[in-house]
Amino acid sequence: MNSIRRFLILSAAAVLTACAARPAGTGVGRRILAERAAGNRELAVLFIGNSYSFGVPKAFAKLAARRGKTVKVDQVTHNGWTLARHAASPETLAKIRAGGWDVIVIQEQSRIPSLPALRPVLMFPHVRTLAAEARNRNAVPVIYQTWGYRDGDRKRPGDDFHAMTRRVRDGCAQAAEHAGGLAVVPAGEFWEREVSSGRGGPLFMPDGSHPSPRGESIAAEAFFETLFGK
Repeated sequence: MNSIRRFLILSAAAVLTACAARPAGTGVGRRILAERAAGNRELAVLFIGNSYSFGVPKAFAKLAARRGKTVKVDQVTHNGWTLARHAASPETLAKIRAGGWDVIVIQEQSRIPSLPALRPVLMFPHVRTLAAEARNRNAVPVIYQTWGYRDGDRKRPGDDFHAMTRRVRDGCAQAAEHAGGLAVVPAGEFWEREVSSGRGGPLFMPDGSHPSPRGESIAAEAFFETLFGK
């Protein structure tokens, strides 16, 4: 009898742990985001990030216009910047605090979300800070999930694009939960679909990391679908 009771207790604990790990809050975040997008004739979107976000805002606005949506975009994007640097930047904070934004996109440095041991220190606190700043100005914060490097992380033997993309996805999902259940724009998953279909080559710049114009257009598709639906 004791062994049966122990089995039931352990089973219940496992279920509770699985439920706690499930990104339940992101469903709420997606609903809030969809409501904001549906409730505005012109959507004002601020992108905070680095070189992975240089061309994506404009690509997203152009795609939205072609599909009958009006999107006004602006950005604070600097080469190599981390969210830690943005969270401490007077420029970034002033742009957020100026207000008038419906959505604020938060994009971490490309490698940090893929590092399980370091992301809780290097990423999560700064996502929370920037998300709180966005909410204080009545904006909906979202996380921009990027993608793995074409050949994976060279500092991890045997790594590849798919493995790194999975780690980036997991890191962004965890960060979203730690910041109160943010929606995640799964650009990396859109890229992974292209790679799996044999169309991945044109997505990358020659460095095997940054998005080409084609890669930016695929990321823009992810933003459009997340905000407005298919």
